[in-house]
Amino acid sequence: MLDDVSHLKLLGKSKTQYPSKVSPDLLETFPNKFPDRDYWITMVSDEFTSLCPMTGQPDYGSIEIKYRPDKKCIESKSLKFYLFSYRQEPTFMETVVNRILTDLVKACEPKEMIVKGRFKPRGGIVIEVETHYNK
Repeated sequence: MLDDVSHLKLLGKSKTQYPSKVSPDLLETFPNKFPDRDYWITMVSDEFTSLCPMTGQPDYGSIEIKYRPDKKCIESKSLKFYLFSYRQEPTFMETVVNRILTDLVKACEPKEMIVKGRFKPRGGIVIEVETHYNK
């Protein structure tokens, strides 16, 4: 069973060095032991932060990732580091949610995936962005 995760770089490492630049290379996967079974995996990060590209102020929110895996699953610690890397990234909310979907689909090639961003109010308006992928 160890062979399935021997290639993972972050899982089980005690020293934490957070990335300062967004890169899809941060994402790691492991083999899905049930590729013939149709099931959903949901991951939620309630501490997502990026920067407004116009004001430089932080945008806070949550990111929900829901997917039907095919041959690979997303390793959660690498996802945490990947999402953390957006803290210094100037980007609009609509762009960041779609970029996350693109990077995750490329990394794990799921049967289906939904990425939803729910951002804290700015000017009294809550913004939610949801994007979908179907194989």
